[in-house]
Amino acid sequence: MASPIALQTAGSGTLLRPDAASTGPAGSQDSMQRASLNLYACEDAPGGGKTGALLGEVAFQFNPKEVTIAKAAKWERKPAKGAKTAGPPEFSGTDPCKLTVEMFFDATTTHDGAVVEAVEKLFSCLVATDQSHSKNKPAPPLVVLSWGNVTSFNAFVTTVSAKYTLFGSDGTPIRAVCSVAMEEMPGELFRQNPTSGSDSVRKVRRTIAGDTLAGIAYAEYGDPTQWRPLAAYNGIDDPLRLRPGVTLVLPTPEELVA
Repeated sequence: MASPIALQTAGSGTLLRPDAASTGPAGSQDSMQRASLNLYACEDAPGGGKTGALLGEVAFQFNPKEVTIAKAAKWERKPAKGAKTAGPPEFSGTDPCKLTVEMFFDATTTHDGAVVEAVEKLFSCLVATDQSHSKNKPAPPLVVLSWGNVTSFNAFVTTVSAKYTLFGSDGTPIRAVCSVAMEEMPGELFRQNPTSGSDSVRKVRRTIAGDTLAGIAYAEYGDPTQWRPLAAYNGIDDPLRLRPGVTLVLPTPEELVA
């Protein structure tokens, strides 16, 4: 059985590392923990990442052997007319994390409809919930990959592909392999302006391992020396020890100077 892996959520980034607390010798209680996809109501639909009530779960019959996480950064390069070399790249933003996992279901011993039921529950992640319809904000559920003490970022399912590979004598599917792709749902996008008290758009960023305030200041404002006002703006007492998972509010350059 594959050892569990930790998906440390970081909002704008995800750290993948072995989780010593969840790994144990074969046959131990920790090694028998089952992964699941937990389904939650999306409270801030559309466009919000707050999970509401638990709507159910799709349990892994067999723990995944692999979990694929992908993240990309966008860089723009504007060519200069008549230049012999390419222009300098300019960082324009970061794409959300994308997670892909396979789920295997087997009912060869029971020959019941458990496989079909599990597959249909996965497909329901692509359909707006009844609760969201009643609020006139149709949205599918948010999902979180959970494995013991480990949880992933809040996400929405983008694609589900199911392949039935074995059938009973009556045609009932009794074995299936499903590929589930999901994408990180952004967190809270709107913050209150602390100086004016009015509601305005504020960019936020959640730190990952290796982040520094100087590096973030350079990436966002082109000036690493702005780490001090950035720390003051966010009320960070110890800017030299920036922990992963801290949500930073990124004000405009004008507000940062002020």
